[in-house]
Order: sequence, then C-alpha cells, then structure tokens
Amino acid sequence: MTPGADLVCSAKGCRQEATRAVIWRNPRIHTEQRRKVWVACPDHVEHLRTFVDLRGFLIEVLAVGELTPDDG
Repeated sequence: MTPGADLVCSAKGCRQEATRAVIWRNPRIHTEQRRKVWVACPDHVEHLRTFVDLRGFLIEVLAVGELTPDDG
C-alpha cells in the first residue's frame, strides 16, 4: 500500500476517499509480522474497526498518512 496515494474505502460498495487505515491480522493464518490493511472513509471506519475487533483481529487504527511500506 502506497502512503499518500488516492485510496478508496474498503467498505462494500463505497467509493469515498479513505482517510483511516484499519490494521488487522488473523493469528490463525498470519504470522506475527503480517499487518493486513483495510482503508476507510469517515462513514465506515467504525464499522470496519468493529468488524475485525469482534473477531479479535484488530491491531490498530491509523491515519492513512501513517501507513508504512510494511503495511498491506
């Protein structure tokens, strides 16, 4: 994922610009170093965060500008 690129929200059917990044990992299939990313617009960040948090996958939520080349 390229920081600073125009990003579209990961919520199904949404085409808004993403401003936040929901960082997550499924510990059953991803290594400790793996950081999966869903990007979210202001309308969907809470929904996406809650979705992964309820499953125990949430690591953190960041501004998209804080993403690094290791995220994604």
